[in-house]
Amino acid sequence: MAPRPPVPPQTPGNNVTRLTLAQAEQLALRNNPQISVSKLLTFAERQVVREARSAELPIATGNLTAVDSHDGTRITAGVLNNPSVFDRAAGGVTLGQLITDFGQTRNLVASSKYREQAQQYAERATAADVTLAVDQAFYRALAAQQQLLVAQQTVNTRQTTVDQVQALTQARLKSDLDLSFAKVNLAQSQLLLLDAQNGKDSAFANLNELLGFEKQTTYLLIDETGKPLEQPPPDEQALANMALRSRPDLAELDDQWQAAQRFARAEHDLNRPTISALGAVGGTPVRADQITSSWYGAVGLNMSVPIFNGFLFNSRAQEAEYRSSALQQQVRDLRDRIARDVRVTWLQANTAYRRVSVTQQLLQQANLALDLAQTRYKLGLGSIVELSQAQLQQTDAQIGNTNARYDYLSTISELNYQTGR
Repeated sequence: MAPRPPVPPQTPGNNVTRLTLAQAEQLALRNNPQISVSKLLTFAERQVVREARSAELPIATGNLTAVDSHDGTRITAGVLNNPSVFDRAAGGVTLGQLITDFGQTRNLVASSKYREQAQQYAERATAADVTLAVDQAFYRALAAQQQLLVAQQTVNTRQTTVDQVQALTQARLKSDLDLSFAKVNLAQSQLLLLDAQNGKDSAFANLNELLGFEKQTTYLLIDETGKPLEQPPPDEQALANMALRSRPDLAELDDQWQAAQRFARAEHDLNRPTISALGAVGGTPVRADQITSSWYGAVGLNMSVPIFNGFLFNSRAQEAEYRSSALQQQVRDLRDRIARDVRVTWLQANTAYRRVSVTQQLLQQANLALDLAQTRYKLGLGSIVELSQAQLQQTDAQIGNTNARYDYLSTISELNYQTGR
């Protein structure tokens, strides 16, 4: 397996922040605004539960009323009854208590609880999404950091070659063609260095955004995966089963389906009667002569029975049923996609694991070929073209080995995400 990549030294006084993968994940979970949004939505859903449950609690309303009316006045338009209006000033309390609506409020409360649980799972899913994005960005930035080191080493090596060939050319031991080839190789390595620097800056900018910082910070990423890489788990079906048990997004959608079912029941319950208790008590210190008592009090029961409202309740119930059935199918679809994604990611992880070994062998052979090419060139047995080709192959092998290592680590992070770990 590939050895632990070299870590670039921290330059004193450069205000560089050392950052490990675990620290990056903690920063993102603390600072990323997506985490804050999901938490606030969870708090909001918790209040929705209290809103639904409030229908089961008593309602008390305080009233202060003062009326000055024309003698003999009655309200004669707009209603069927014909009430009198008397001069008065009074204060009192009106009480109302739902006795039963035959399950509607109970189902609404249960639906809101399921939605709260669904949002809690959504919060976990958001944390998993952010963690995966940070892991992948961190490994891309690590790869870019190592590629920049390779590019810098390549420039230094080829600059040394140019200096050597130039000295040999001045001593008329090598031709100007050799010097031109060496300078072309140096220019190519300098272009590689520019691309590597741009790639590193872009990768670090993406990582910085995921960590929740607006201002760019200079990081020195620390690779703590020094031990040999572990092979992916052998049983893909066990991973798929784990994902179906553990994925928070699947649990979220399942709770949304449960909430939709209970809401559909509540919509069906709209066609049932509602029985409520009513009460009022108060005093009337200022009153017309027709009002003989200084205080009033009354209690009663009211049963409201829906008869016909243009098929509104029936349509609402059918709509809720259709939406519940649609969510059930979405749960099935998500389960299928999760099983597929786990298998695809498992295959990618196995391929990436084998690529690490192959690229390591390629790097060893490229290093050996470069040593031989340099020796042959110094002895006058090889051409500058042979040396240039060996240098190019070594650079490609170094970059390929670096990419293979961090691609595998990134794929393992994705496999952990897919299985809900």
